[in-house]
Amino acid sequence: MKLFGLTGGIGMGKSTVGQILAQRGVSLVDTDVLARRVVEPGQPALLEIRREFGDSVVSPDGQLQRGALARIVFSDPAARQKLEAIMHPRIHQLWREQVELWRVGQVSKACVVIPLLFETGAENAFDATICVACSAVAQHRRLLERGWPAEQIAQRIAAQLPIERKIAKANFVVWNEGSLEILAAQLDSILARHG
Repeated sequence: MKLFGLTGGIGMGKSTVGQILAQRGVSLVDTDVLARRVVEPGQPALLEIRREFGDSVVSPDGQLQRGALARIVFSDPAARQKLEAIMHPRIHQLWREQVELWRVGQVSKACVVIPLLFETGAENAFDATICVACSAVAQHRRLLERGWPAEQIAQRIAAQLPIERKIAKANFVVWNEGSLEILAAQLDSILARHG
């Protein structure tokens, strides 16, 4: 099995790249989806988050209040580290379990989408890493289109490794400022090299 790790800056197109890879028959798991799973009502991670950050981050019906938690952790690096200490080991365990299932099932190509791939030191788990990137101008425009205020955009970008560092560390880089066809062609080239 060829196992890819996919990363990139926020708003640079990881989800789009993931969709294209899935259309090409690559088995895929997105750690953002796993992150939502580990904080579902009743999950130990949610209980820990409530203990650490208070009742204001959990709604009366037991759901995580993502916005309230984000305001806390993206304005305070120590708080973000506490959240990551709760979340990252659980997310890591889930994607590693998925990789083992793929191996047992003799999947030929698979990919784990990890926004903080290099930040968490996960790159050695993969045969190759792919970084999706775009210009800072395009990134900022996309995040504004999502309705994010400029302050929130700056905080989120600052919480990640600079894209230049991710590009330097990655085995492959796909540039996401053109059409979907151009993006897909770059991915097809990578997949062809890892037949």
